[in-house]
This record gives sequence, structure tokens and C-alpha cells, in this order.
Amino acid sequence: MDPATTEATNVCHLVALPYPGRGHINPMMNLCKLIASRQPEILITFVVTEEWLGFIGSEPKPDNIRFGTIPNVIPSELGRAKDFSGFLEAVSTKTEAPFEEFLDHLEYPVTAIVADTYLVWVPGFGNRRNIPVASLWTMSASVFLIFHHFHLLEKNGHFPVEFSERRHEIVDYIPGLPPTRLENLPTIFYQISKQNLNRALECVGEVSKAQYLFFTSVYELEAQVIDSLQAEFLFPVYAIGPAIPYFQVLNQSASAASTTTSLINSPNYYLQWLDSQPAGSVLYVSLGSFLSVSSTQMDEIVAGVRNSGVRYLFVARGEHLTDLFKDGCGDIDDEMGMVVPWCDQLRVLSHSSVGGFWTHCGFNSTLEALYAGVPMLTFPIFMDQVPNSKQIVEDWKVGCRVKRETGSDYLVSREEISELVKRFMDSDSDDRKDTKKRAREVQEFCQVAISEGGSSETNLDVFVKDIISKSFSYKST
Repeated sequence: MDPATTEATNVCHLVALPYPGRGHINPMMNLCKLIASRQPEILITFVVTEEWLGFIGSEPKPDNIRFGTIPNVIPSELGRAKDFSGFLEAVSTKTEAPFEEFLDHLEYPVTAIVADTYLVWVPGFGNRRNIPVASLWTMSASVFLIFHHFHLLEKNGHFPVEFSERRHEIVDYIPGLPPTRLENLPTIFYQISKQNLNRALECVGEVSKAQYLFFTSVYELEAQVIDSLQAEFLFPVYAIGPAIPYFQVLNQSASAASTTTSLINSPNYYLQWLDSQPAGSVLYVSLGSFLSVSSTQMDEIVAGVRNSGVRYLFVARGEHLTDLFKDGCGDIDDEMGMVVPWCDQLRVLSHSSVGGFWTHCGFNSTLEALYAGVPMLTFPIFMDQVPNSKQIVEDWKVGCRVKRETGSDYLVSREEISELVKRFMDSDSDDRKDTKKRAREVQEFCQVAISEGGSSETNLDVFVKDIISKSFSYKST
């Protein structure tokens, strides 16, 4: 055999294919970094569109992770929210051909593909090419379970349903899922087009053709759900979360300890502002990077937070939101608050002065808050954010809702927000003490899971060993 050919076949080569959205790319990259740190000899090719390479190509990564690209065959990320259905359809139908062409020209044979569940065609593609596929689900395991058992909603007369009249009815028949009200199901069941729902159901259905299923969640947080799914699937189901960049925060904190710069000149000026605030006194406010609330509701949120008298760090995206703050982004808004266009969210949540997080309940943000032990004010907007809010408030008991009821047409006034923020951040209240205590308990679950011998560490190690063994088995055949 040619020595070059022998060297190529001796490489354990994973190809990672994330769904092209920030909330999907980040956990996929975090998973890849965790795998790369365990086995430096594993090569990981991280495949994105040319546009996305421009967004993330300069971000730090281990030497054994390299980028690969396919052409921009889908609509631009910059307009994704304007036509979500069209974007999802393009991802589902236009990415397979260029990916296959890319694979055919790789230097090393592919040992396995790790792909986002929303890339519906990958499990079937892997089977045709005889390449094992690990499907990565970036929402909660509970949301996957709801989609997986969608037929039970139909069987029990809960789909289709007149949502406004029956929103408080209980769903208590999905195996492994704690009882939940109809209004706490993903909004795709009652707000989005049937086309999008069918596509989501198809994506979950295709997982049965994969060889592994990854959850970015923590086993101890959704044990009944994950056990229920493992009992149904013939392949391994691994919780490997929290799939957040906690390893980067630890490294950055160590290096920052010996560094001092002026507030103005520091790229992390907001962290130095946090350094000057009392412990647990700051409310961090961020409503995500994809969809947001109406301008009217945003007016009320800004006014309510500012009128509460509570210290705050507010991430302001968009011209309208920036205009609501008198000094604009990147400035100290007044003696009680700071406004920034972007921040390193996990480092902020891990800061000792941050005592609360106003969140849209995206699952990545939820995991970061759980890991940091920060109580949450939940303000879900879309899709899985609604059931995530339910888990935060009712199941894990680490937060409270801003809205009294679910519904995009319900406007929460600045007066309500101001009073809620005051109560939520009142360190002397019994409710606050209980929530903070529970948040610390959940934080310990997360940290134990990623420590040596923890559930997530063990699952990752088992997966890596299995993939390496598959690589060796290919060499001997």
C-alpha cells in the first residue's frame, strides 16, 4: 500500500455540519472543541457556508479543528428572520449536493459525521455512504421528546386545537415528560405555518436512521426524558451538556487575574464596570440574536428596568433599542447601568456582581445561566423558548416569568416590569433566597456533569472511544 494512503487511513476524521444559525453553530463548535481536547489526534473538519466562515473564521480553535466550506446556496444569515420558512426549506433542500461534492474531495476518509438534527437529509446520506452519523439536537431533550411523540397530541385531541380556548389544558401522557399545559408547548404548534411544523417533525423522525443522538443538555436536569428516549432508540443517546464554552471562561479568568487596564482602553470594559458593582446586584438583560419583541414592548422593558432602581447591564441591538438609551451603546447609561452592543455572555453571567438574567430563554442562554447559577426572569418569544421558560420556572425552580400568560399580543407595562425587577433582585426577600439556593443546586448538577467521572464527561469519552474503534475497524477491512 502507498505510504501516503496508509497515513490517510490512520486518521480518525470527524466532519461536523451545523445548521447555519448562531444558536446552532455555537453548541456544535463547543462539542467539537470538547472532543478535540480529549483526543488531539482526532481531526475535525467543521463545515459551514462561505458566508458563515466570514463570521467565525477568525475565532480561536484547537489546531485539530479546521474549517471547510460549501457555497452560499442558502439565503443570507442577515435576512434569515424575515423569511424563516424559506430559509428552513433552503437548508433542507439545497445543502446536500454541495456537501457531498465537498466530501468527495477531502484529503482524509470520513470516520463519522456529526450533524445538526435540522439537517434532515444527513442520516439518510450517511447510510448511503456507509458513514456513521451522530445527530446533535441543540434544544432541550424535552422539546425533542414532544416532537417525537407528536402523534400522542393528535391522539388525545390536542392537535389541531383552538389554542386560545384550551391553552390551560394539561398534557400528561407523553412518556417521561412532566405534566405541562398546552400553552407551554413550542409555539410552532400554534403560531407558525404547518409547513414549518411538518419539516420539524420530519427532522426528528429521521433521527431514527442515525447511529448516535447527542443532547446539549445535562442528564441530571432531564433524566426521565433522556431515559425514555434511550429506551426507544436502538443506538446510544448521550447528554453531553452544558455544551457551552465553559472551558474558555476558566482560561480567560485565569489570564485576566493578572491584567489591569483602564476602563476606556479595555475591550472588556463592561467586565471592569461589573468589578465595581456590589455582589449579586446587577440584572443582565439580553433578548437573543435572532428574533426580538415589538418596539412597543421594548420601550416598556427599557423604561421598566431603568425605573426599577436596580443596577443593570443591557445588551442593546438595533437602532431603535440603542436610541432608547440617552448615551447609546458602549457607555455608562447612568450611575446604575451600562449599555453594550455585545458581550461575552458566559463571562458576564459568571461574574460575582451579576444576580439575575432577563432572558428570552433560548436554550444556549438557559444552559449558560444554569451553569453560572444565576436566577432568571423569563421572557420567551418563539419556538422552544416557551417550554424552556416552563422548565426554568416550574421544573427547575430557578426563575420567574415576566408575563402572567403566554401570548405575543400581551403587553407587559413598564410599571409591572419595574415592580417585578425590584422584587426579583431584592436580596432580603424569602423568594429571592429560595430561588438563589435552587440555582446554586442546579449549578452543582452542571459542574459535576462536566467534571471527571461526571455524566457528560463519561458520555463524551465513550463516544470518542467508539469512534476511534470504528476508525481502526475501517483500516483492517
